[in-house]
Amino acid sequence: MTTQNVETVSSKMDIVLVALAVLAAAAGVLGFTFLTDQPTLARVGVLIGGLALALVVAWFSQSGKRFIAYGRESYEETRRVVWPSRKETMTTTGIVFAFVVIMAILLFVVDKGLEWFLYDLLLGWR
Repeated sequence: MTTQNVETVSSKMDIVLVALAVLAAAAGVLGFTFLTDQPTLARVGVLIGGLALALVVAWFSQSGKRFIAYGRESYEETRRVVWPSRKETMTTTGIVFAFVVIMAILLFVVDKGLEWFLYDLLLGWR
């Protein structure tokens, strides 16, 4: 049996800082949601301000530093991805559309065949 090393928040100060960061982020989102009669720029400012405050507060906790490092590494990993060219994307999309059309036709034919068999031949309802 293997044991896994699970990282938890270790100190009371980390717990308080993480809770404050979560509250700041929630306050930004709720402010954006409930300030519908305010100008859009003000609402976006409240949202960005709440999220920025949450990041600043989280930066001072060990858990927050690990989370921010994880986000940075994830962003760097997406920059290393080799994205397909436009031609490859269009070709793949065309293949998917063709497959969907063929499957739709096949399912239509099977459905109509079963309908004919059940209602016309077996039950004689038509």
